[in-house]
Amino acid sequence: MRVFLDANILFSASFPNRHLADFLDELHLHADLLTNAYARAEAGRNIAAKQPKRLAAHEKFAASLGLVPVQLFDLDVSLAAKDQPILCGAIAGKADFLLTGDKKDFGHLFGKTVCGVKIVTVQMLLAELVARGIVSES
Repeated sequence: MRVFLDANILFSASFPNRHLADFLDELHLHADLLTNAYARAEAGRNIAAKQPKRLAAHEKFAASLGLVPVQLFDLDVSLAAKDQPILCGAIAGKADFLLTGDKKDFGHLFGKTVCGVKIVTVQMLLAELVARGIVSES
């Protein structure tokens, strides 16, 4: 399984004692976690501006991810220009899932599959993993 992480997931992962960080650590055991330089840079800018002391944790986590080249191509869905490199990255990386918490820009795509990539929230992905028997409910 391959999971592409959006910038907001990367941002949240820089807080090591939170549930999301624990979930991503567990997910890393069962899936290839991917991102691209575009998402890493966006997360890095936001961390530097809002939580600079978390920059080292962000860099450490980001370094553990597979890096997909930044690509842009036509998409058959409505998506803001700033978010296209994220979905294109997930598609180019042959991800099964795009993991994002961005309800504003990706909310209309939650649960939908675009070019083989299902756009999901953490809760949706967790439900999928439980349904597949990869992790147990707890």
